[in-house]
Amino acid sequence: MRKQRYTFCPKCGGKLHYRPVGERQRLVCTDCAATMYENPIVGVAAIVRQNDAILLGRRAAAASYPGLWCIPCGYVEYDEDIRDAAKREFLEETGLVIELGKVYAVLSNFHNPAVHTVGVWFEAKVVGGALCPGDDLDRVDYFPLDSVPDLAFPTDHDVIRMLQADMKNK
Repeated sequence: MRKQRYTFCPKCGGKLHYRPVGERQRLVCTDCAATMYENPIVGVAAIVRQNDAILLGRRAAAASYPGLWCIPCGYVEYDEDIRDAAKREFLEETGLVIELGKVYAVLSNFHNPAVHTVGVWFEAKVVGGALCPGDDLDRVDYFPLDSVPDLAFPTDHDVIRMLQADMKNK
């Protein structure tokens, strides 16, 4: 049995307990019988490359995983289009305006047991702005794909490996 992360029903305030619902254990309210689905949060990232280098950002002191690097990323807001979210997050974190290309990767992130996310990495190209760290980052820079600094997120390692393999196959 997994650790219960939520205690009260968001609909009526009653107590939540895990019970079998279909094929899974789900949180069910003891008062109103509502089932609470613990769905992952959607994250977005944009891959900007310059020759054989990738743009990465260093996580700021106040951010999660401070001092480690990542492909600039963030969360999709509830009422936001996923592509708009990727452009917004990239601008907030790097100061750069981007045009999105195709989806490069979609991966589940399990590194933080308290928050399960599904990440979507887009290929992107810079179309404006000025490179300047912001939001969760305190530094942004390009790194050769074969020489990236310590990364915050395991899935960024996966994406880097995929990019390295693509580069070798060209």
